[in-house]
Amino acid sequence: MFISETFTSLQGEGILVGVPSFFIRTSGCNLRCRWCDTPYTSWLPEGERRSVADLLAEATGSGVRHVVVTGGEPLLQREIGALTRGLRAAGLHVTVETAGTLDPPFECDLLSLSPKTANSDPQGAWRDRHRRSRTDPDPVRRLVRRFPDHQLKFVVTDGDDLPEILELVENIGGIEASRVLLMAEGRSAAEVAEKATLIAVLCSDHGFRYTPRLHLDLFGGGRGV
Repeated sequence: MFISETFTSLQGEGILVGVPSFFIRTSGCNLRCRWCDTPYTSWLPEGERRSVADLLAEATGSGVRHVVVTGGEPLLQREIGALTRGLRAAGLHVTVETAGTLDPPFECDLLSLSPKTANSDPQGAWRDRHRRSRTDPDPVRRLVRRFPDHQLKFVVTDGDDLPEILELVENIGGIEASRVLLMAEGRSAAEVAEKATLIAVLCSDHGFRYTPRLHLDLFGGGRGV
């Protein structure tokens, strides 16, 4: 597998926020979000080839029972099925974080979907390709039906994003409001804090969950957190 980094930290987002977790971050992505906070896995992918057996040994030896397979886009990796099966067979709780544009065979205990909205669209040559990939709802529909234990995380830049988020949730169908999480776009804790009250109000109005970005609060972002 093409791996950018592995590390142990606290889960920074979602319904398991604050849980000690071992992260396996794959490198390579089929999207090019303009605000991507891991450009070393998308715009300029970096990493090394590592075997599934090596990753399983590191995960089981990490001392924590929650594993987060993230990216980049981990569902691009041909070995994703073998890795997730092996992690679960070892008794580990597995979260897979994906943009929901692909649906290959894999396993997980929590599916963390991050469908992208127009606020992610980049400028330049990647714009049309990015938009085509992010606007197909069929992979997300199939994934949420395969994995009843799921969450949908949406990045919010301002209140104008809400109509598109509501439309996406309706088009996917069958999504409980409590499984929809809103989080602020921002590269620092200060930028996130500026939008926190707005997002909290949106969550309250629509029955969604607010998710902080704990890794920014604690560690300031960057690699290995």
